[in-house]
Amino acid sequence: MEVKIEESWKRPLRQEFEKPYFRILTDFVRKEYATKVVYPPAKLIFNAFDRCPFHKVKVVIVGQDPYHEPGQAHGLCFSVNEGVQLPPSLLNIYKEIEDDLGRVVSRSGNLTHWAEQGVLLLNATLTVQAHRAGSHQRKGWEEFTDAAIRHLAEERDHLVFILWGAYAQRKGEAISADRHLVLTSPHPSPLSAHRGFFGNKHFSKTNEYLIAHHQAPIEW
Repeated sequence: MEVKIEESWKRPLRQEFEKPYFRILTDFVRKEYATKVVYPPAKLIFNAFDRCPFHKVKVVIVGQDPYHEPGQAHGLCFSVNEGVQLPPSLLNIYKEIEDDLGRVVSRSGNLTHWAEQGVLLLNATLTVQAHRAGSHQRKGWEEFTDAAIRHLAEERDHLVFILWGAYAQRKGEAISADRHLVLTSPHPSPLSAHRGFFGNKHFSKTNEYLIAHHQAPIEW
């Protein structure tokens, strides 16, 4: 099956495209886009991959679902389009960056500049029906994104995996902490941020690890 995704991802993910679950998923997603309002726009479903080629990934941040309100989702986890009000979780992420690194962060919620530096902003589920959080879960996306994480963990060295919340941590259970830096904490959601997200210093820890392994730090 031919999938419109950035060229360097086709080799590691080619086997997924040929599996029965992916064909079923593709049929489901096409029907959803044809009959309902679904986010992100179809051309941005694989935006996380398109903005961050396989061989350029340095950091992986795992989210759960795309935003499900108009104008927000554009295929990068935690990120929203220019001009959109910052969602609460992203606002808390920015607060932690400012506390951790001691500098003011842009008020734009568009994280494309992270992706272009090698941060794979990967939601576990890549599509969602408008106003219905979780509506495309357990349709096959999780298996696909598990495969992407597995290939990175097995074929690349010295990556940073940032896993916020129990869901992301389960998704990263197979990552070798001997081979990569695995950072975990509660989720930045207002429901849990004060239980250990604030003060986790994941942004400085990421950059220290990258520098120690002769890579450019991320301009958060």
